[in-house]
Amino acid sequence: MTRRSVKTSKEIHRRTGKTFYVATRLLPERIREATYALYAFFRIADDVVDRPDPPDDQTQRQHLEAIRDAAKGKSPPEGVLSETDREVLSTFRSLSEGADIDPAEVDVFIDAMAQDIERSRYESYDELRGYMRGSAAAVGNMMLSVMDVPERDQAKPHARSLAEAFQLTNFVRDVREDICEYDRVYLPEETLDRYGVTEEQLRQGEMTDDVAAVVRTELHRTESLYRHGVAGIRYLPEDCQFAVLLSAVLYADHHRKIRQLGYDVLHGDASLSMTRRLWLVARTWYHWRRTHEPEATFYAASAIPENGPTTSHPDPQLRPEHAI
Repeated sequence: MTRRSVKTSKEIHRRTGKTFYVATRLLPERIREATYALYAFFRIADDVVDRPDPPDDQTQRQHLEAIRDAAKGKSPPEGVLSETDREVLSTFRSLSEGADIDPAEVDVFIDAMAQDIERSRYESYDELRGYMRGSAAAVGNMMLSVMDVPERDQAKPHARSLAEAFQLTNFVRDVREDICEYDRVYLPEETLDRYGVTEEQLRQGEMTDDVAAVVRTELHRTESLYRHGVAGIRYLPEDCQFAVLLSAVLYADHHRKIRQLGYDVLHGDASLSMTRRLWLVARTWYHWRRTHEPEATFYAASAIPENGPTTSHPDPQLRPEHAI
């Protein structure tokens, strides 16, 4: 990786992944620069399908296939990739070879991006989780390779849970944006049906107690994943643990903001200010210095309680008549 290519990847990360960027800055240098490169690869692929006014489906597929080819060391067709794409992919290729990233993880990630072209609804959480195998779990697996985690088999299930938790937090936070700008609904239809919520309500911004119950249910599901994910941070190299833990604390804080908004993700802004992020860095560091124990620090510093309702153990308070 050249200094220029690292700078390009870092700028993409800084501009488009502000929450994760704060935590990435605290990784050791050997991992930090690799993470910039990894994130930039994910971003250029995601940007192919995440445009309010995208090109036709075939053009998007061709672009993704060119990214796949270049990421795996093959020659993509001429004229498909931009100069930035080529620079990012060259950097990723060097990283992939050095970190021994499994090409199958690249494939499953690109396949998930392509799925966004063809599919925009998920009937069940199991179906959504199938999508997240590529869009989230593959990301976690590639990060494990970059960190060169010794206990990879023990760490992988936790890495998957944490990656899925991050993505589900984004799905809940961005409900209105996803449906209005991209015509996508990542909330499982089974959850919407349980509370009698329609897509049209979401599109029109009709905030009701039933919509709040849907959001609350999905937050509880996501928080179960945070708990399982954080439990595996102990398997990571010691000098990487705090940064990953901080990522979890920062992402989980969107849940606090969503609750403050009365679960109104259709109108409220659940983003975090830089002041709030920096305060969470200080708070998390304070508790980390006292224990150096990931789980204890997470529950002391984050918005997620150590124990809480899960979707596998239904909470009667989630029934529509009790929502909020």
